Amino acid sequence: MKTRIWQAPLWAILASMAILSCSESARTTEETGADTDTTAVDFNPDADTVATATNQSLQLPAPDTTHKAEKRSKTIGWPEGKMPTAPAGFTVTKFAGDLKHPRRVYVAPNKDIFVVESDDEGKSANRITLFRDTNTDGRPDMREVFITGLNQPYGMLVLNNYFYVANTDGLMRYPYKEGQTKITAAGEKVLELPAGGYNHHWTRNLIASPDGSKIYVSVGSASNVGEYGMEKEERRAAILEINPDGSSERIYASGLRNPVGMDWAPNSNTLWTVVNERDGLGDELVPDYLTSVKEGAFYGWPYAYFGQNIDPRRKGERPDLVQKTIVPDVPLGSHTASLGLEFYNGSRFPVKYRNGAFVGQHGSWNRSEFAGYKVVFVPFQNGRPTGQYEDFLKGFIADASKNEVYGRPVGVSELPDGSLLVADDEGNTIWRVAAQ
Repeated sequence: MKTRIWQAPLWAILASMAILSCSESARTTEETGADTDTTAVDFNPDADTVATATNQSLQLPAPDTTHKAEKRSKTIGWPEGKMPTAPAGFTVTKFAGDLKHPRRVYVAPNKDIFVVESDDEGKSANRITLFRDTNTDGRPDMREVFITGLNQPYGMLVLNNYFYVANTDGLMRYPYKEGQTKITAAGEKVLELPAGGYNHHWTRNLIASPDGSKIYVSVGSASNVGEYGMEKEERRAAILEINPDGSSERIYASGLRNPVGMDWAPNSNTLWTVVNERDGLGDELVPDYLTSVKEGAFYGWPYAYFGQNIDPRRKGERPDLVQKTIVPDVPLGSHTASLGLEFYNGSRFPVKYRNGAFVGQHGSWNRSEFAGYKVVFVPFQNGRPTGQYEDFLKGFIADASKNEVYGRPVGVSELPDGSLLVADDEGNTIWRVAAQ
């Protein structure tokens, strides 16, 4: 096969980012359609080498639209005494068990630990459970059902005497006092959201700005690659920005197929997210990624991927957006289902981990061999990624030849004592990883 090599110079990538930050900050994807550029964008189906914004070279194979591989995992649960494995110098313990599909862990300002138990429609517990470790020994000594009757919740946030919950169909907030162990109030829906979505894209995550003046809401796409019509994708495949009362909504960044984990890089005002990319182009396309989120920027979905690589299924559509597509910062492997994100702000882990990012990879279902099913670490220095990711928490795969796994990691959160909690939704367990 003929190979076309395209390598965007780093200065060009950074220049395009700067232009986007200035000119696109208040424009939605729909608004850019008002001045659609009809200039043709060349399409070459051969492989590309892409220079990421961190100046790493990423080899991308040619897209294969006939790709139909499927290898779904079967969860067998954790045998007694069995648990994931971390690098030397760390210990792994069970923080909590007997949960029903725990997806995300949120640590409140008062150190209370909230776990959302949520799943696909019809299977979801639709509740949040509160844990409290009063003597900081790494084991909870209080467990209470905090709130029930939710609708596929995921994101949680304490802000301005409210407890926010992101259901799949809207953002709820409830009056909240620090230390409260149960919510029974009806609450109010401050923001309607498009519900549901393709292959677990029902999750809606939340994070507040560092000064608490804004809330950011991640909303995944309704489809794999816009196959139901782009009218179904309004306010989706994006990160929304709102005021805490739900007003003044705008699209902060778009073209993000399924952004789930969000966090602020330590000592900065830079928002980062991990994104699930699309299916159906081959075992090694398209890489999930970790990226800084540029205000007003477009990241390609569904027209292009990892820069201006055109998805052949959307060839000829929206060349204006293809030309604006930003190259993400860190590729995380194709079909890894990278969902959780947590920057490490503590000092208990060895120096190499400080200010770096931990990513929970839920694991593949649509490639020939398993990928993901682990927590990986991305090293950072001075607010920027400095190299390729490395394995951190493994051992979730029991027997790949039989498609068997013990569990699947999702959310990652740092505790005030400098340890990490990892939500294992299929294992119905929260794992704690601490430095020895």
